[in-house]
Amino acid sequence: MESTMLNLKELEKTLPVAPLKIAALDSCKDLAGKINNYLIDFRHTAVETSVNPALFSKHVADNYLLELSCPRFGSGEAKGMLKETVRGCDLFVMVDVCNYSMTYSVNGHMNHMSPDDHYQDLKRIISAANGKAHRVNVIMPFLYESRQHKRTRRESLDCAFALEELTDMGVSNIITFDAHDPRVQNAIPLKGFDNFTPPYQFMKALLRSVPDLNVDKDHLMIISPDEGAMHRAVYFSNVLGVDMGMFYKRRDYSTIVNGKNPIVAHEFLGDDIHGKDLIIIDDMISSGESMLDVAKQLKERGAGRVFVCTTFGLFTDGFGKFDEYYEKGYIDRVITTNLTYLPPVAFEKPYFITADMSKYLALIIDSLNHDVSIGDVLNPTKRLHALLERHREGIK
Repeated sequence: MESTMLNLKELEKTLPVAPLKIAALDSCKDLAGKINNYLIDFRHTAVETSVNPALFSKHVADNYLLELSCPRFGSGEAKGMLKETVRGCDLFVMVDVCNYSMTYSVNGHMNHMSPDDHYQDLKRIISAANGKAHRVNVIMPFLYESRQHKRTRRESLDCAFALEELTDMGVSNIITFDAHDPRVQNAIPLKGFDNFTPPYQFMKALLRSVPDLNVDKDHLMIISPDEGAMHRAVYFSNVLGVDMGMFYKRRDYSTIVNGKNPIVAHEFLGDDIHGKDLIIIDDMISSGESMLDVAKQLKERGAGRVFVCTTFGLFTDGFGKFDEYYEKGYIDRVITTNLTYLPPVAFEKPYFITADMSKYLALIIDSLNHDVSIGDVLNPTKRLHALLERHREGIK
């Protein structure tokens, strides 16, 4: 809360660069609605203490969401439509490329929208703005094709190509979360690429759900499920002041199953975990097979409670295996954000917790719209320390 207030005070010293508008595609309309409510509250509060209330009041509105649509023809082709002007606006286009719940008809056959479909709709809305906006920013929490960020054989480089395509269309800034490999931003070195992470929101959600969690070296440890998640685990363990361990995956590189080399075994590197609560942290749960195997091995090594924290919960194979492992005591909580679509059944699970990112995203949008530094927004260290201090003092 204190960090949010400090950021808002910085915003009060400046004026927005242009009127704010959010073009949220249907794939993320629920999240966008929450963001909109926070922005309304931020602006109505800030106008009273702004350096120039008269000018700032022109940027205060009761709604920042644009009316738009992407209707489709019977053949499945589509078009993007903006139902109000964006001339001179600071436009933020939001899309959730992982929302598979949305459907459209192709010659009478019902199709679920894929990431490719959502990405095309994003480009349609940018195209519909027709170069009239003051600035175009894209908020794509799950970076499109982020897992295809490097070439290992005769393969396409889809993520890099998509970033180049968006900037060629006039996009100035791309805002994403926990990119699978943030080095993909090298494809657009002269454009804005901001990669945010949610460790503060993870801990806030976890401490609310598990108020008796002891955050110290004797009782808690951070686990990286593979070498790719090491940087997340290292940061988290350093900020929390606890130890960390890691697994590395032994894969069978002689075969390919479902587009990837199958995992043969997980090998653990780290100190004794007996009796300790463990937080496994990673960028996403896809099928969850790898994460669940890690949790099982940790329990078999004598771990206390096991908490899984991932930015994106895709659950591509459903919740059956998670239910089974929860019943067997291998996992105690699964925490993921609301940055991507979550099926209603997820909220019925006793182990499932959502880390709400809407207020954080509203602050990011407000900061960018004011053209102020987002260094404090990018770095959650101070907020994490304040959260832990309140927790240790017994303040929930």
